[in-house]
Amino acid sequence: MTNSSPSAAQRVALVIGGSRGIGAAIVRRMARDCAAVAFTYAASADKANEVVREVQRRGGKALAIRADSAEIAAVQAAVEETVGTFGRLDILINNAGIMVLATVDQFKVDDFDRMLAVNVRAPYFAIQAAARHMGPGGRAITIGSIVADRSAFPGSSVYSLTKGAVATMVRGLAIDLAPRGITVNNVQPGPTLTDMNPADGPHAERITKMLPIGRFGRGDEIAGMVAYLASTEAAFVTGSSLTIDGGYLA
Repeated sequence: MTNSSPSAAQRVALVIGGSRGIGAAIVRRMARDCAAVAFTYAASADKANEVVREVQRRGGKALAIRADSAEIAAVQAAVEETVGTFGRLDILINNAGIMVLATVDQFKVDDFDRMLAVNVRAPYFAIQAAARHMGPGGRAITIGSIVADRSAFPGSSVYSLTKGAVATMVRGLAIDLAPRGITVNNVQPGPTLTDMNPADGPHAERITKMLPIGRFGRGDEIAGMVAYLASTEAAFVTGSSLTIDGGYLA
């Protein structure tokens, strides 16, 4: 464990779920701000390796680790591999998440359990594992969602449940880790452009009309808020859920 707050040039970050979309944007930003960044991916090795190569082309250090976030042992092993490779861990960002949509009369038990495993259980135990290696100045950040506050669509009850749980969870974890100088916060993005959520998707027009700014967010914008929470400037911010949603909840 480190004994003092590291400089930006020393810090190492781990992104759980970083091969695409918002996660990949966060990896790129952490690579710019930190000495090294590791990230996990569940299935797409090609996308993960592409992110690593992009970071390396820009002079950064990156490590891709295959890990299914539904398996706690895999998440814990990713933490240990990051520390073993780069010698420390200062920032943990929990981005991995899954969404299954179905109304209450159709929702399957297996889907319910897997969403809880990936969206709630994995972030909790990732933070537990990472905190063992963090000293003062450590940062734990989860990527939640505005659906914690407003579902708006049929079939989203369980997804909303998991994101509401994350928002509540960080408050308790923040209290647990505050005496050690480690902060815990949650970022709640609104509709954001990704491969799975394109601007020309089937629901894009309807969603855009719900956004006062009139457009979807970008991954780099979400990554910018994460970067703030990971910085030394955010040392007095903990136990918070910060919304970045183009006015969706306004």
